[in-house]
Amino acid sequence: MNTQVDVHRDLHSEQGARRAEHPGRSANPLIKVRDLAWLEFEKPDLVRAEAFARAFGFSTVLHTADELHLRGTDTGSPCVIIRRGPHSRFVGPAFAAADKVDVERLASATGTKTRKLPEAIGGVAVDLTDPSGTPVRVAADTHILAELPAQRPHTFNFGHEVRRANTTQRPPCEPARVQRLGHVVLQSTKYMESLNWYLDHFGLIVSDFLYYPGQRERGPTMSFIRCDRGATPADHHTLAMVLGPANRYVHSAYQVCDLDAIAAGGEYLRESGYDRSWGIGRHVQGSQIFDYWRDPDGFMVEHYSDGDMFDNTLEPGWAPLTASGLAQWGPPATKDFLGMAPGREAVRELRSMLTAVRDDNEFGITRLRGLLKVARS
Repeated sequence: MNTQVDVHRDLHSEQGARRAEHPGRSANPLIKVRDLAWLEFEKPDLVRAEAFARAFGFSTVLHTADELHLRGTDTGSPCVIIRRGPHSRFVGPAFAAADKVDVERLASATGTKTRKLPEAIGGVAVDLTDPSGTPVRVAADTHILAELPAQRPHTFNFGHEVRRANTTQRPPCEPARVQRLGHVVLQSTKYMESLNWYLDHFGLIVSDFLYYPGQRERGPTMSFIRCDRGATPADHHTLAMVLGPANRYVHSAYQVCDLDAIAAGGEYLRESGYDRSWGIGRHVQGSQIFDYWRDPDGFMVEHYSDGDMFDNTLEPGWAPLTASGLAQWGPPATKDFLGMAPGREAVRELRSMLTAVRDDNEFGITRLRGLLKVARS
């Protein structure tokens, strides 16, 4: 007789660490970064990139023959910097330090030098490379862009609680207005080494660990990592890292005001001919309402709202990594989101699997079996 199984039982990470498991933070980090500042890409067609960016909800700060800067409505630096290149690739993330002294301290501790950033950005930075080979920039004193008019959240009637009377609800089918950059997700063949590097260098702390089902004793294979702002709550994750057969960008996420912005903005993207990867749904780790899209160059980007905010008192949660456990509600995770859809990306990932189990990294044959189990869960 078939027994119905609650696929969300024990997936919300209330269970904590066991004895001797990773603590999720560094005892003595070099500095504590304040936020994720921007992401850098190279693309051959900046006109095409800007067209998608505007449909997705960005505003353009700078567009020259060789460079494109995109921003949200919040004050701060641009969210995304795209430079013209021979082919599309993710270059790396830039984190915001609390001040110039932290940049100098990081440079001194790593044997590198600070440098002035171009006038369009301003400030100073130190350029590092994480154990996966991804360039990572830490910047301070950059130019602050003034706040732009933002998309207003809708007023909702919740059950019998009437907040809106004698007026209708008519969300327009238009681009969602991106407020800010929320997080980036990176895949690494040296997941644990890279995780410790980010915690030790930048003072990041883990909100949630995930592990392959049946392999918890081998350690986590994914972590959702937030900035340590003390008693001030920070995004559940600014950086997420996952073990995999290749070092690559997975996706980046951008906050919008509410569910209607996500849904109506998604309709605008669909009617404009762009491809949804997965959504709409609500995540487990982080709780965000999400909707994933592919840009014309194949990069996955996410609209989200209503994400968890944690201060530095919360300890990491632990849960198994399963495809069904990626969302509390919504459609099942798609093959495209999981990297299994037929196409160049799936072929590259398959080739990486065959190569990774032969290379000197953390992704061995046991981990490959675990990953395949995740995709079927």
